[in-house]
Amino acid sequence: MSVRLQARNLSCERDGRTLFRDLDLAIGSGELVRVEGPNGSGKTTLLKILSGQLGDYDGELFWEDAPLARAREAFLANLLYLGHATGVKAALTALENLAWYQALAGEPGSEAARLAALHEVGLAGFEDLPVAQLSAGQQRRIALARLTLTPRPLWVLDEPFTAIDKAGVAALERRLHDHVAGGGSVLLTTHHDLAPKGPLRCVRLGEGGEHAIL
Repeated sequence: MSVRLQARNLSCERDGRTLFRDLDLAIGSGELVRVEGPNGSGKTTLLKILSGQLGDYDGELFWEDAPLARAREAFLANLLYLGHATGVKAALTALENLAWYQALAGEPGSEAARLAALHEVGLAGFEDLPVAQLSAGQQRRIALARLTLTPRPLWVLDEPFTAIDKAGVAALERRLHDHVAGGGSVLLTTHHDLAPKGPLRCVRLGEGGEHAIL
């Protein structure tokens, strides 16, 4: 197993409160890693740091053994981050939102690929409806369609199971399993009771910056 993303002696404070300290973490190919902890323990903050969105921390980050500051372009080219919010634009259709995502990422893409991705997440027939007319679960599915549309080895997902129904949960679990089985890496937070088919490693954040890696 090759190590992709690594954190060494990672510490972070917010408003004078330590969220976590001296955290060492390595995420390799074929691994599913779950970040756990009570509300306010820093789960989302940790994911944003590890996905290169926040720079207010102590410690070091590495991508494939190179300091992240030097390997940032390669890191971003291999990363797919989905936040707790869906990030979809209500005035656009599902199809237009995926085209917008691809334009932001500098990907040419194709309408056929976007249609296939929406079909994969159960949105066939909803492609041309404005997002404002879709349910919260359907809006979440638009964001999740990027997992199919934009193949990247490292997925960082913040509460990806939010608002989706039983069928959507089962489909996402299969997608996570297939990605890891194919050598991909997944780092996520979720309140959903995961039942992975392969190994699951946990990082548990707690009060006062305490943490455990299980």
